[in-house]
Amino acid sequence: MIDPILFQVGPLQVHWYGVIIASAVLLAGVVGSIEARRRGEDPEIGWSMLLPVLVLAVIGARIYHVIHEWGPVYSRDPSLIPQIWLGGLAIPGAVAGGVIAIWLYCRIEKLNTLRWFDIFASAMLLGQAIGRLGNFVNQELYGPPTSLPWGIPIDAEHRVGPWTDIVAHPVDMTRFHPLFAYEGLLNLLGLVLLLWIARRFAHRLYDGDVLLMYLVWYSGVRIYLETFRVENWMIGAIPAATLVAIVTIVVAGGLFILRHARGWGTPGAWMREKAQREADAEASASAPSTEPSPG
Repeated sequence: MIDPILFQVGPLQVHWYGVIIASAVLLAGVVGSIEARRRGEDPEIGWSMLLPVLVLAVIGARIYHVIHEWGPVYSRDPSLIPQIWLGGLAIPGAVAGGVIAIWLYCRIEKLNTLRWFDIFASAMLLGQAIGRLGNFVNQELYGPPTSLPWGIPIDAEHRVGPWTDIVAHPVDMTRFHPLFAYEGLLNLLGLVLLLWIARRFAHRLYDGDVLLMYLVWYSGVRIYLETFRVENWMIGAIPAATLVAIVTIVVAGGLFILRHARGWGTPGAWMREKAQREADAEASASAPSTEPSPG
């Protein structure tokens, strides 16, 4: 396994987890800037938006995780709550925090909120895929034992549920499903799919459609992953993450269908606006000067 501390200078420790999260944010920002430019928006706005999105995403991710693990972990030692470098950032909370940040920023700056949601939707999938590598370093987000060749070892101190019995599940012989890898690969697949749909059907999509497709895709991923997990945060007999994902699929999928059935949007709106801006710029550049000539 990998030492979670990348390097240390005196009392200062730099953790792999932090480096991976920072890399995920940076690369997601690159994808977002490419999408913004393609849609005729200013990429610098996206970079300006990145810091508040990151802050609220981390806060939301931590809140969700702390609620999930409050009984067995944080109620016993609340001082662990701010120690995010030890792991424990829940993607559903990060998505909620990021969406709130983008909405607030766009409201304040009077930007097209739905369009910027679409710009960052696919970028979030890349960031999530990279960020999940941090779970590998911290030995978290794994499933039950498996004999599959890609199973991973988990140290005794990182075991949960029935697998804490190292006599029944010896450390040197037991391998576990790498759920972080499953999620990362599914997110990359979703990234490719969303980027393809956003280009192939750009003339038919409304602003906000890519966000709705992202929510449906990632919710499906969560439902699949929750079938592997133990010690879930339960609501009744259903894992909370599964219940949230089901509601999200119904709401987002239903809204996607309804808004197209009712015509609640303009197909290819960003394409028309971009074309109009380019035409206006070309007309302005070719217009004869009204300034008097010298002499």
